[in-house]
Amino acid sequence: MKATDPATTPIGETWEQLAAGMRGCVACAELAATRTHVVVGTRPDADPAALLIGEAPGATEDQTGIPFAGAAGRLLDLLLDDVGLPRARVAVANVLKCRPPANRAPSRAEVANCRGWLTAQINLIDAPVICALGLTAARWFFGPAAKIGELRGEPHVVDGRVVVVTYHPSAAIRFGPAGMPRAALRDDLASLVRYS
Repeated sequence: MKATDPATTPIGETWEQLAAGMRGCVACAELAATRTHVVVGTRPDADPAALLIGEAPGATEDQTGIPFAGAAGRLLDLLLDDVGLPRARVAVANVLKCRPPANRAPSRAEVANCRGWLTAQINLIDAPVICALGLTAARWFFGPAAKIGELRGEPHVVDGRVVVVTYHPSAAIRFGPAGMPRAALRDDLASLVRYS
């Protein structure tokens, strides 16, 4: 099967055409060989209030084909509901569309290979605000030196789009319900409501 390069392949004008292109992508041979599903992402039927971008699918997401379907997703859903922005109103995508083996961090080459797909999603979804969940998503927008602690707490404009940076829900789980990442994540998700 020939590798699909999103930078040179016509991606179409609809979500369905874009999803079909992603599902045929084999640019990252290791990921294509080990994935169960390409996790395209989700979007509401109506215009989304926000686009949330995470790192990469985990085991549950790879099995279901749905982003944030595991424990981190359950916490994300809880916090979104808490701030009045249920998941049914937001679009969700990841920097990588395929699960890295053993949930390792994405490599720079993998992020580069998937960059065109996420760029196309951002343009197609055209949400009023984007939320970068975690370091990989923050670095996708702000480069390899990006630090969440320096970027969160205020909106940024990247290529004409408002971007809010916050912690990944998995960090909030690691630090527990009373930990700073969870409180910061909730506050940053609440800030999205101002732009939606």
